[in-house]
Order: sequence, then structure tokens, then C-alpha cells
Amino acid sequence: MKNKIIWIFGLLTISAISIAYSFTKLSNPKKETVAMECNDVPNTAASSDFKPTVENKFKPAGKNPEGMVWIPGGEFSMGSNVEDESLCSIKGVTKDAAPIHRVHVDGFYMDQTEVTNEEFEKFVKATGYITVAEQKPTKEEFPTANEEDLVTGSVVFTPTPSAVNLNNFLQWWRYEPGTDWRHPDGPQSTIKGKEKYPVVHVVYEDAAAYAKWAGKRLPTEAEWEFAARGGKTGNLYAWGNDLKPKGKFQANIYQGHFPIKDGDTGEDGFKGIAPTGQYAPNAYGLYDMAGNVWEWVNDWYSVDYYKSLAESGKTTKNPKGPDAYYDPNDPAEIKRVHRGGSFLCTDQYCTRYMVGTRGKGEIRSAANHLGFRCVKSI
Repeated sequence: MKNKIIWIFGLLTISAISIAYSFTKLSNPKKETVAMECNDVPNTAASSDFKPTVENKFKPAGKNPEGMVWIPGGEFSMGSNVEDESLCSIKGVTKDAAPIHRVHVDGFYMDQTEVTNEEFEKFVKATGYITVAEQKPTKEEFPTANEEDLVTGSVVFTPTPSAVNLNNFLQWWRYEPGTDWRHPDGPQSTIKGKEKYPVVHVVYEDAAAYAKWAGKRLPTEAEWEFAARGGKTGNLYAWGNDLKPKGKFQANIYQGHFPIKDGDTGEDGFKGIAPTGQYAPNAYGLYDMAGNVWEWVNDWYSVDYYKSLAESGKTTKNPKGPDAYYDPNDPAEIKRVHRGGSFLCTDQYCTRYMVGTRGKGEIRSAANHLGFRCVKSI
């Protein structure tokens, strides 16, 4: 069974599930690493790379759709810059989010929170939908696989017994048969009592199917970032430039020793995933635009897409992403963009809760830190 799980784990491209974490190579793998303090704030707002955000004036009449808020759209500077590379001495986190470029998006409605277990369950009951994690992998997908190796399941974060070198993420992820949105921590787990938690173990097509049923869609990456920035210019986080204003965390991220058992101190109020809406909303009334769970957006992932937009020298109107995916690290993997970071993002290893940074994922791979929210055009 162990070999089977490892084999399936490899098939489902855990490299994509790692969500483009930046790798911190330690000089001594036996030495326990200590979380660094992110006290030095890059002066992004003052950078000439960021131009003022100009919001659209139009606001639709009538009430917002239930559970959604109006995002005015407008013109803004999208992405991140090299000044952020000094943050916690972690290099590479902004490489695919540069250069900063000018974008305009039309107004739209957006879910205030990530889609919850309660909401996803209504969709499943209404449609009979079966998520990819609940479907047995087929020989067509994996022609070289043995039949006994084709089992349902998904990927779960598994803390290590002690400190490890952070250059091998396979040490803290496992493929767990019988894991899916109803059983987020393994086949014996349940979502009972977790109705308000974000749904997880959903792949891109699951999220898109829900959105269509709900009369909505997945946001573009540009829409997501405009909404996350809340009308502000060049801030490092969705709430400002200070990770802990007045000493308080503003998002569910990881504090302490990553990825060891009981390493998360829960200083932000939670160890692991949290119910939605536990922190103050951003300026547009959106919750959890950083941390808790990664969120699918509609764009194909291409490492050089921002470069192509910047080189046009124009403000791009309503960009929908590149025409094709491109990741030189995994050229065969079909990927779309993730945004926002998760409860596993830490200043030791992954700082992609920074609003201008990006993640990526293979479109049929899921994990227990990956969800979504929807938008609606007028």
C-alpha cells in the first residue's frame, strides 16, 4: 500500500500542488530553522513602479447579490517588484509576478468569502456532482498504472516529526486514499460542524462547475488582484504594509516552526484551516484575500505573461490571461493560477500571502489548502 500511495502521489503531480512555494535551501539540513520576523517593509507604495489606482465611478442600482460585494474596477498597477525580494531573505517569490504593469478591469460582484462546505454541499445535492477527488483515476489518464494503484483520494499536509531541510516538499505532503471535500483530512474525517469552513480538495473543473451552477464564474487574475488591493496603491498586503498592525495578525497563516508537528503556534488564532470571515475585511468588504486557502482563478499560468503585458507599453483592458500555459519547471503540466496563499504560508518558506504574488497548480490536482471564490458580471 505504501508504494501504491507514493506512486499515485507522483502521478497527481504534487509539484503543482506545492503552489509555487519558493524554496529556501538550508546549509545544514539537521539544524532546526527558526521563523524569521518580517519587520523590514519594502517601500513599495513609494516605488515609481506603482502608479495611483483610479477606480471606476459607476455603481449598479439595487441590492448586491446575496453574499457578494460590488468591486468598482478601474485602472491599477498589478504585480510585485524586486524590492519585495528582500522580505525575510526569501528569494524568487516575485519572479513570475514582475514586472509591475498597468491594467484596467470593469466592475463586477465578488463573493465576500471563499465558497464554504455548506454552499458546495447545496450544489452537490442539487446536481449530483462528483468531484475529481471522488472519481477513480482511469487507465486513459495513467496508461502505465496498475489497476490496483488507481484509487480515489487527494493530497493532505502531514507535519514532520522533527525539523527537516525545506528543499523537499514531499516530506510534508501525502496522497491519502478516500480524501475529498467531504473528508478533508482523510476517509475518517468529516465536515460536520465545519459548514462555514472553505471547501477544499476541489480542482479547477470542480470550481468552474460550481460557479456555472451558481450563475457566476471564476475571477480573472487581474480581477482578483484588483479586488484584493481594495482600491489602494502598491500595498504589500491586502490590509496595508504592516504584517501585524497593532501587533495583530490579519490573516490565517503559519507561525512557528514549519513543517513540524505542533510547529504552528497559532498566534493568529488558528492552527490549520479556519472558518471564513475570522479577520477584518479589506477596504472592499472581502474576507480572507490572504491566507486560509489558496483560490483558483481562471487564467492559464505562464511564467512570462506579465512581461509580455508590460512590454506592450499600454494599459491592458480586462486581461484574461495568456492563450496557453507555460511553466519551464514543469513544461508538461497544464496549470492555472492560484492566488492568496494559505494557512501553510510562512515567512520561513512561502510568503505568497503578499497581495501581488502568484501561485500555480495543475488543473486536476487538489489539496487540503486549496479552494476558490466566485465573481459575477453585470
